[in-house]
Amino acid sequence: MNRRDVLLAALMGSLWGINFLVIDWGMEGTPPLLFAALRFALVFFPAVLFVARPRVTWRVLAAVGGLVSLGQFGFLYVAMAAGMPPGLAALVLQGQVVFTLVIAAVALRELPTRLQLVGALFGSTGLAVVAVGRDGSWPSVALALCLLAALSWAAGNVVTRAAAVPSGLGLTIWSASVVPLPLLALSFLVDGPAEVSAAVAALSWRPLAATAYNVVLASLVGYGIFNTLLSRNPSSAVVPWALLAPVVAMVGAWAVHGDAPNLAESTGGAMLLAGVLVATRPSKRMRKGLGLPSGSPAPSS
Repeated sequence: MNRRDVLLAALMGSLWGINFLVIDWGMEGTPPLLFAALRFALVFFPAVLFVARPRVTWRVLAAVGGLVSLGQFGFLYVAMAAGMPPGLAALVLQGQVVFTLVIAAVALRELPTRLQLVGALFGSTGLAVVAVGRDGSWPSVALALCLLAALSWAAGNVVTRAAAVPSGLGLTIWSASVVPLPLLALSFLVDGPAEVSAAVAALSWRPLAATAYNVVLASLVGYGIFNTLLSRNPSSAVVPWALLAPVVAMVGAWAVHGDAPNLAESTGGAMLLAGVLVATRPSKRMRKGLGLPSGSPAPSS
């Protein structure tokens, strides 16, 4: 990538990393599922008026929205409300790469390469180190919920792959149509009508400002940069920049909240990120199959 694209990629990863801090800040005093419902209501409308619906069935849109948006962010927001630090949340969510390889192997018969197996094993070991090395400052249920968020994201990746859904802003916006009402219903069920009604009545600028960042900067600007970079560069040169997000989130959490990870969390996190990098690096066989020179990266699926 040229210098301009490197700067754009760094901006993209930074926006996504800061987003975890913004979620943690904006959700204070607001039920997490209600906060998520507000986010996806604004992702869908008014953008739906200007972006054409992708040429896929409503069943596919519902599956992608239910897994990638509702499942991933529903579990993630509840995990963070339960005490998962934003930096570690961003880190653990990268476990979706490992889960995607496993689900794709079972559901699509897409057997992983040797490099992917090594990366998945290394990344899984890193997750285990984070879990075992937890110092008690945050509950284990928060980790379980964050892993469910990663699992839901991975399942959505496989659905997208199996249905050959075209990537793009249209899919993000239109799949969000199935997300707000179920999240709102779950919030009523989990938090109770009284708490949800009180939260809506007392809605302040803080959750609204956080939602504006989620929608405009993290989703539209970040995703727009991502797609622009993919149109000009091989995907494996672009995708690893997403790993900047957990680094920015962890540094930001340390700077703002003093949430410094312990030795086990730092070691496990480094192992997870290294495993993801290995798992997403194309093999020579993949490069040859795609007609790429041995020194160039292959697009990811």
